[in-house]
Amino acid sequence: MNDVGDRIEACRLCADRFAATKTAHAPRPVVWFRRSARLLIAGQAPGMRVHASGKPFDDQSGRRLRDWLGLSADEFYDLSRVAIVPMAFCFPGYDARGSDLPPPKDCARTWHEQVMQSLDNLSLKVVIGGPAQRWHLGTREGVTDTVKAWRNHAPGVFPLPHPSWRNTAWLRRNSWFEEELLPRLRAQVRRVMDG
Repeated sequence: MNDVGDRIEACRLCADRFAATKTAHAPRPVVWFRRSARLLIAGQAPGMRVHASGKPFDDQSGRRLRDWLGLSADEFYDLSRVAIVPMAFCFPGYDARGSDLPPPKDCARTWHEQVMQSLDNLSLKVVIGGPAQRWHLGTREGVTDTVKAWRNHAPGVFPLPHPSWRNTAWLRRNSWFEEELLPRLRAQVRRVMDG
């Protein structure tokens, strides 16, 4: 582990906030990055399954994301080459209706800049979802407009929608994503991983 990673793992900044959620859970930061990483997966926050396993994207969304990237599970979880850095390192919990809560902004304010400064070997950023796109790209547009403008950021950055099953209808409506963006993304991921 590295110094900032150790401090994140010990973080309990949101303990009271999480205790007040429907899940009433304790913080469990999921830290998955090393200075040597060349590929950054910048996401939102761990879900309940990732909270339980301690392994990022250890769910159906992760399988879809690995397919989008053209990576095997072994490649995706290779800490020497891939950093997975969400806007919040802990599962934020569910609200009273059972919906995911947004990533707490205190986490990003406290840790994100430090983490990004420690990752000085990156060649490619894959930026998933609105919170990550706002931070990494400074965009104020919605996710669809940001992803549609992917050519403005490639080849060093690719904005993506969240790979959740909830976005299956979005994928059907936006066939250009699989036809145009994904082949370019996979080719760039391969160059970075093999370089």
